[in-house]
Amino acid sequence: MDEAAATADRGGLRPELSLFDSVTIVAGSMIGSGIFIVSADIVRHVGSPAALLAVWVVAGVMTIVGALAYGELAAMMPHAGGQYVFLREAYGGLWAFLYGWTLLLVIQTGTIAAVAVAFARFGAVLWPALGGPMWLGWQGVGLDAERAGAIAVIVLLTAVNLRGLDMGRAVQNLFTSAKVLSLGLIILLGCVIAPNRAAVEINFLRGFFASDGSSAGLAAAFGAAMVGALFSADAWATVTFAAAEVRNPRRDLPRALAAGTGIVIALYVLTNVAYLCELPAAGGHVLPAGAVKGQVFALGIAGAPRDRVAASAMQMVWGRAGAVITAVLVMVSTFGCANGLILTGARVLFAMAHDGVFFAAAARLNRARVPAAALLMQAAWAAALTLSGTYSELLDYVIFAQLLFYVVTVAAVFVMRLRLPDAPRPYRAWGYPWLPAAYIVATLLLMGDLLVVKPRYTWPGLLIALSGLPVYMLRRRAQPAAAAGQRPTMRAG
Repeated sequence: MDEAAATADRGGLRPELSLFDSVTIVAGSMIGSGIFIVSADIVRHVGSPAALLAVWVVAGVMTIVGALAYGELAAMMPHAGGQYVFLREAYGGLWAFLYGWTLLLVIQTGTIAAVAVAFARFGAVLWPALGGPMWLGWQGVGLDAERAGAIAVIVLLTAVNLRGLDMGRAVQNLFTSAKVLSLGLIILLGCVIAPNRAAVEINFLRGFFASDGSSAGLAAAFGAAMVGALFSADAWATVTFAAAEVRNPRRDLPRALAAGTGIVIALYVLTNVAYLCELPAAGGHVLPAGAVKGQVFALGIAGAPRDRVAASAMQMVWGRAGAVITAVLVMVSTFGCANGLILTGARVLFAMAHDGVFFAAAARLNRARVPAAALLMQAAWAAALTLSGTYSELLDYVIFAQLLFYVVTVAAVFVMRLRLPDAPRPYRAWGYPWLPAAYIVATLLLMGDLLVVKPRYTWPGLLIALSGLPVYMLRRRAQPAAAAGQRPTMRAG
């Protein structure tokens, strides 16, 4: 690794993130609102408690294997921009730009908008005014109290991160710790302190493997169900975006990726066990006569109102107060998730601007040594997606493209091993070549399944990513050297 190039690539960013800070970025960016909601949709796809847990386990294994592969690239290239840099070094400027373009257009900003809206939506449980009608708008585009609350969250967290990395990481550490404890509380209550005996009997003793479909149909449904679990566990790679600000990136980035993903996946699987200890997977079951929580129980996980599985499970423990307690837990979770995404996403725009393929202002740092213009641009587009109300649809559409970028990036481990076999590798991907290859094969199979099962969510995602092609060509024509990614960061030996 060329140390001089690494120092130059830092571009004035301060390396202030410890290993603990890096782990909280990984875990905090992963844990949003998905774990509290998507299990309902997963059960509707696969039916049985065993399949529900299997979906989360398989998605978790894929996530951890992908993170272990990214660890090798992050330790080799600890530069601002992370995955963008990996793609640039392995394949050239085009692939890197298409990733950065899709990240800006939908992946990062759309997720920021979605989790900010989730914060406001659950906040309406505490402040009903947030659930009021549209103030000004047409055809779903406009402003209401919920969207105003979401934009306020985006503005507040952007302002916090504009004040410097210390402020951003302090918020991240606090809220990640709180949300990990929140999931721990759900697990403890559901599995140990107050399990529902009727649900335990139905899910684990009588109907653990219950299924009403053919094996082929279940396989296709399993793939479709994986989408919710994978994207509830997404955003783990965002810590690589801030690699230039990690104190000891060659050691700490692989550790943070492994530890952060491992902790979150363990929490996710156990949280679903807790759900199954409180509610039957499918609806239609009845509690003994006189049970006051019979209606919630009868709906089960699959029929949880508005898919709020965690709220239904906590109602089985605390009654009506459970919905309020769950709303607070989700607000804590989404607030911390939004902060991690805002903190890290601006670093990709910073790297793109340094390569000359994005607005030059995004490469400038303010007095606090953070990319202020990049943070403001990211906030403005996330707010625009919030007002448009299209962020959920766009995130659905970009699923296929996001999986494609994961495959291509993990494949970059093989590319860099062939191109630069003697380059220093402080960490080598565990299980290479078999585990990274297995990840690629599994993800390609999932992508093939989605092409069949959810075609309306696959081709639009590719079109969104490919929409960056004409933009890249125009930038390359104007600045050929810059657009081609002229700043090498690797050399042999």
